[in-house]
Amino acid sequence: MRENVLHLIDNFEQGGTERQAVQLVRLLTESGRYAVRVACFQGHGVLRAEVERLNLGEIPEFPLRGFGHPKFAAQLFRFARHLRRERVSVVHAHGFYTNTFGVLGATLAGVPVRIASRRETEWLRTPAQRALEQKVTFRLAQAVVVNADAIGRQLVAAGVPASKVLTVHNGLDMARLAPKRTRAEALAHFGLPEGRRFVTIVANLHHDVKDHPTFLRAARRVREAVADAAFVVAGEGRLADDYRALAAGLGIGDDVFFTGRCESVGDLLSVSDVCVLSSKSEGFSNSILEYMAAARPVVVTDVGGAREAVEEGQSGYVVAPEDDEALAARVVSLLEDPARARRMGEEGRRVVEEKFSCEAQLARTEALYESLLAKRPLPHTPAALRREGA
Repeated sequence: MRENVLHLIDNFEQGGTERQAVQLVRLLTESGRYAVRVACFQGHGVLRAEVERLNLGEIPEFPLRGFGHPKFAAQLFRFARHLRRERVSVVHAHGFYTNTFGVLGATLAGVPVRIASRRETEWLRTPAQRALEQKVTFRLAQAVVVNADAIGRQLVAAGVPASKVLTVHNGLDMARLAPKRTRAEALAHFGLPEGRRFVTIVANLHHDVKDHPTFLRAARRVREAVADAAFVVAGEGRLADDYRALAAGLGIGDDVFFTGRCESVGDLLSVSDVCVLSSKSEGFSNSILEYMAAARPVVVTDVGGAREAVEEGQSGYVVAPEDDEALAARVVSLLEDPARARRMGEEGRRVVEEKFSCEAQLARTEALYESLLAKRPLPHTPAALRREGA
């Protein structure tokens, strides 16, 4: 008889965490080793249709308005009852709020395996939130899954036992990055002009940690050196108007194209010449893997797990955060040497195929479940984490 595994997701919007969670649910369902269930806080979002196509049954919602809300306890006990009724053996949560709610509810329900996740560095968390994770959530969880060794080292340094931490790198569905339009069709779809070379960043515009200002300042330097360079900002968020104004103020307003939410990433990357990540902080960026899978050369900032994906000078370049001069210099070097850029892009695609495949993500996750259900040590705890946790 298969064990029941429940994945708890905040919502089904097109965020990196949500997409990875939905992808993992699909992979586990297709594998068939476990009976997969899904629950959420809010049921809206474009990714919900992907889950519904898997025919997993009801997707119960447990609306959460904060841990201090009067109805928090009622929702928590309702969740625990659901877990007992469904005879869930594993609860796997995918973010800060789902971690705490999911692990607490699973503990109340007597669920034997409780898995939390950390997918970002600590910039998003207040001291009180970090204390809650350390003193409650991670203590009650049997494992904390991270998507980069860099995040795992941070957790171990903060006091989480290394024996609880396991890296499961993001997996990338290569088929999702296959372009569906010709170059001319893609340019028309995104409102981009012919005859330009495009430097692209794919990142939400909700948080200033993505540091689009550094990207735009670098863009001005690139434009001064490469006459036909143009720049694509793909993503949506509250900061979009501020960044449009900044681009205009830098004198490159006519060279920067804001495309909004991008649901055809493969088409956009197919017309891009160089792809950039300018973040000041990250866990492990899905965008980097998407760039590399599309065989685009990358220039990324040295944050989170960037160096776990990008080998300096082989599949791209890694520069210091907030250094627009270094970022621009690397982009210019790639635009001026298309043959080298092409070689780097091809190497990046090879790395993704070998190290960041969906198959690797699935195998690591199933090995984790098997170990925890059998009460064995986690598989392949990284040596660096063992040393720091000793």
